[in-house]
Amino acid sequence: MKLSIIIPTFNEENYLPHLLESIKRQDFRDYEVIVADAGSEDSTKDIAQEWGCRVVDGGLPAVGRNRGAESSRGEYLLFLDSDVILTRDYLELCLDEFQKRKLGIAITQIAPLSDTFLNKITHDLANFFMKRVENIKPHGAGCYGIITTRKLHYEVEGFDEDLDFGEDTDYIERIGAISQFKVLRSPKLLVSTRRLQEEGMRNVVFKYAKSTFYQFRGKQISAEDLDYTFGHPGQKRIIYSVCGEGMGHAIRGRVLLNHLTKNNEVHIFASDRAYDYLSAHFDNVYKIGGFNTVYEDNTVQNTKTFIKGMKDLPGDLKKSLRLMYSVAKAVKPQIIISDFEFYSNLLSKVLRVPLISLDNMHVLTQAELDVPRKFRTDRIAAESVVRSFIQMPTFYLITSYFYPPLKNSNKTKYFPPVLRNAIMELEPYNGAHVLVYQTSDSNERLLDILKEFDDEFIVYGFHRDERDENLLFKSFNEDEFFTDLSQARAVIANGGFTLISEALYLGKPVLSVPVKKQFEQTLNALYMERLGYGEFQEDLEREDIENFLSKLDEYRKNIHLKFSHDQNQSIIEELDFLIDKYA
Repeated sequence: MKLSIIIPTFNEENYLPHLLESIKRQDFRDYEVIVADAGSEDSTKDIAQEWGCRVVDGGLPAVGRNRGAESSRGEYLLFLDSDVILTRDYLELCLDEFQKRKLGIAITQIAPLSDTFLNKITHDLANFFMKRVENIKPHGAGCYGIITTRKLHYEVEGFDEDLDFGEDTDYIERIGAISQFKVLRSPKLLVSTRRLQEEGMRNVVFKYAKSTFYQFRGKQISAEDLDYTFGHPGQKRIIYSVCGEGMGHAIRGRVLLNHLTKNNEVHIFASDRAYDYLSAHFDNVYKIGGFNTVYEDNTVQNTKTFIKGMKDLPGDLKKSLRLMYSVAKAVKPQIIISDFEFYSNLLSKVLRVPLISLDNMHVLTQAELDVPRKFRTDRIAAESVVRSFIQMPTFYLITSYFYPPLKNSNKTKYFPPVLRNAIMELEPYNGAHVLVYQTSDSNERLLDILKEFDDEFIVYGFHRDERDENLLFKSFNEDEFFTDLSQARAVIANGGFTLISEALYLGKPVLSVPVKKQFEQTLNALYMERLGYGEFQEDLEREDIENFLSKLDEYRKNIHLKFSHDQNQSIIEELDFLIDKYA
């Protein structure tokens, strides 16, 4: 592959087709086109795929260029803005002059997509200036097209993702310092005048004159210094970050994001399973690292979890924070919402942006709990983890089905569990089977006990589809799981908050066997039992299941009398209120 054309995009459905069409018209064919998209909310990605481009996750804007380069295969890299158009034979002329002059990096001259005299003269002056200073100081912007070699790109470690303005000139300067820079004379790019139309000629000229003055003095200037922003004016700008441990955080996140994305510009960060889940439903989702618990024999292995976390942390910290910071510097978030996600907490402190902590975990640290002393060690460990993940947010929103007294009601509020519409729309009844759900597939002893019964058990969490006597194993499928849950006579599960909440909403008694040393699950099970919604067992025996199944009518009555829900309305209203207040 001779040439990789890399195009960073963000909501470019009106401009990208014209660029792609001009590329297709070129006689030169030894190229690939990579579109690095920063979470477009329009049809940009669909257009790119229809034109045969490879689409990768991008950012604004240095992140997109680097992600595109990482995915490329060409010997030469050509970076183009999405609102330019190639003139006839541009690719052939560009590569030919670049190679003949033995350059390391180059830009091309530009002409406006406008017939007005003022636009023409300003672009001619820009070309004249770039050529006159090319031997004094390498300089340029993405709208000029930037061509270099793959080797040099990696030698300077790509674009600086910490810069939110002038990252293209910085890139050109660093490569120009170790190779030859020139403005190419033969090829020309046609460039959009949309920024001139949107901001006015005077404002744009002033901003670029100011940035050029700073750069020629060897000083960096930021988008904030120039009052230069990306995204949608008039909308609140929000970063929403989600923990990827289990699926509960992601499920809750999708419900709330369905509401928030209607009227706000929301950029979503998530790890592991949460990223896979949310990226299937939203466009502007970025993948970050996360912490994962190690389970063995239905028990949390704290030492192995710690070792794994420490091994992954340095790389994840650098990569994740750098990505989040680069996006944040570009979009300038007014508020950050974290669903127990660690890096967003750090980002809020760096940027001094208000942080809303939205999760069920903070009941461990923000409530007066009544817990047996034998769980004291696990409780201290769990509280330490929660405090280390989120420090001093602006406000706590705690979702829960139990409500112990709060320590500080001025900055903390309880809300019922956030439930999916698909759950709330179900019409439950008590069928013949018992639904069994396990977070980890390590609890083989539970399966042996269940085989001693005549009852039918539908089992999720063991990643297989087969029947073994009275056990019907199923791989997770959301629609099928909903049906099985709504028609179950009861539920046997760990102590996961989301499943217990969904089961209670549907009137299903729960036998909870929390993962050992997972105090949050233990707490969920303890209070669930105290409310009379089911039973909490540390170690499950046959007689425990028999006893539980004999009391289902009693548990159903308690759920009917005590459990209440408001269709997610109160927490949605509170979120809107806090966003208006703090943004």
